[in-house]
Amino acid sequence: MTGRDAILESASRWVFACLAVVTLTLPLLITSPPGHAQNSLAQALQQQSEFLPVREAYQLDGAVTAQGNLRLYWQIAEGYYLYQHAFKVSGDTPTISEGLSIAFPPAIDKTDEFFGEVSVYYEEVDLAVNLANADSPLTLAITYQGCADAGLCYPPETEHLRVNVATGSVSPTEPGGGSPSATPDGPVASSMTLLLALGLAFLGGLVLNAMPCVFPILSLKVLSFATGDAHEHRRHGLAYLAGVVCSFVLIAGVLISLQSAGRWVGWGFQLQSTGFVIGLAYLFALMGLSLSGLVLFGGRWMNLGAGLATAPGMQGSFFTGVLAVVVASPCTAPFMGSALGYALTQPPLEALAVFASLGVGMAAPMVAISTSNTARRWLPKPGAWMETLKQVMAFPLYLTAVWLLWVAGKQSGVDTMAAAAAGLVMLALGLTLLRGGLTARVVGIACVISAVLLGGVRGDASSSFSKAGREGVVSWSPDALQSLRAQGTPVFVDVTADWCITCLANEQAVLFTEDMTRAFESAGVTYMVADWTNYDPAIGTFVREHGRNGIPLYVMYPGNLTSAPTILPQLLTTPIVTEALARVAR
Repeated sequence: MTGRDAILESASRWVFACLAVVTLTLPLLITSPPGHAQNSLAQALQQQSEFLPVREAYQLDGAVTAQGNLRLYWQIAEGYYLYQHAFKVSGDTPTISEGLSIAFPPAIDKTDEFFGEVSVYYEEVDLAVNLANADSPLTLAITYQGCADAGLCYPPETEHLRVNVATGSVSPTEPGGGSPSATPDGPVASSMTLLLALGLAFLGGLVLNAMPCVFPILSLKVLSFATGDAHEHRRHGLAYLAGVVCSFVLIAGVLISLQSAGRWVGWGFQLQSTGFVIGLAYLFALMGLSLSGLVLFGGRWMNLGAGLATAPGMQGSFFTGVLAVVVASPCTAPFMGSALGYALTQPPLEALAVFASLGVGMAAPMVAISTSNTARRWLPKPGAWMETLKQVMAFPLYLTAVWLLWVAGKQSGVDTMAAAAAGLVMLALGLTLLRGGLTARVVGIACVISAVLLGGVRGDASSSFSKAGREGVVSWSPDALQSLRAQGTPVFVDVTADWCITCLANEQAVLFTEDMTRAFESAGVTYMVADWTNYDPAIGTFVREHGRNGIPLYVMYPGNLTSAPTILPQLLTTPIVTEALARVAR
């Protein structure tokens, strides 16, 4: 390596470090509470880290009264409050839940920025729960939600208490009577540390590069490093890194904002919007048309959509990173689930750091290739074959667009899918006509507008097919889960979505095979599907209670209510599921 190369590589490392600092700190200034925009960077960082973890802001204690009822007492930190309408107590079975009633003390009327006119409690709240027909020990799920006067609103929080009226004992527990078991994906959130979460997020980012939703986008960009100026490639690698990390931090900021407003969402939440799914299908189709040479983008359009993978200039590399994150959103790589589940239970600075680490991991291979002369020498030499490869790479993009239209149909019905498909045809026609004369361009613009309008058509969502319609598969609900377990039936809960590529791969390769269906039947295990294709707050709470922030999530529950459930890894194999079935078989 020449002295100039060494200096440039050293400068690249410094740029990388500075980029990481800027990426982590800039969003904090943007998301600081209203009225504090004039604060310094240090003050903004301090403001973001001052909010307490939810269970420190609201400390729950329970006791059995002399009348055999349950007393629930919260000590509320100064500047925080709890909503009266958010309290909920449920039991092991639907029968017990129906017999529970809550007596509320007087509350304070408040005009709340999140829920409007509400009743809230400051400093403390003391509730009395009537335990009708509670002759035997039972596990209760206690749900509550609160906010801080400074502007942060926590998602609904659920704690579990084991109550024995006969002995008067009340003790904290986990769903099912114990803590979820550790999994090959990593430890549960309670044993996670920030350093471990950063490491797992980095590994998860690395694995994302091999996912089928990302690889076609990156392959052409990597091959462009085989020739040209090495110093220019290094700059492109850093621009790509900036695009990836900034995109992940932006997603983290949106997640934190939504959860602060009381809407529990997880990784891939944007794919629960049919409009976003259709827009993504249009984008993939455009990229495919460009790679096929059927639609040509020039000038200011080169760094958008299909031109990203081959566009020259630093902007092209930056937006290639942005696009890579967008197309990676349906994928959840191993290690990601535990890391992101931990991140979004932490203060904003720690959460942003974990998402930034995920971005660094995803960008690392591209940056390594762009900065390493040895890696570039291993790349194949350019030639006519690259034009053929570019055209071949268009077809996975077309297939991805078809799959996204299928997802839109599952979410909002077959009419939605048909309208969006027609919109794709009009979009391709419009872009083709835009290259013609004045009349052709006018017609082309009209076609593009009609494509947008067709993308907004929504059909009858009731016509969509549910996985719970399969033989031996039932729909998930908290009451149904508890009822089956109370009857001594082991349950396998599959939290899935039609936009989750990893979920679909596990289902086709392992879970929905004939041999596995017979294995579930032989073990006496009920297969329960929680379909998160569309937003469902109950499923979001279930995912969160198991220390995850994304799917797939697979939980094997023994029939015994006092035994702890086991969380299976996100990438399944037949032996993994078979072994889990053997442990809970009746």
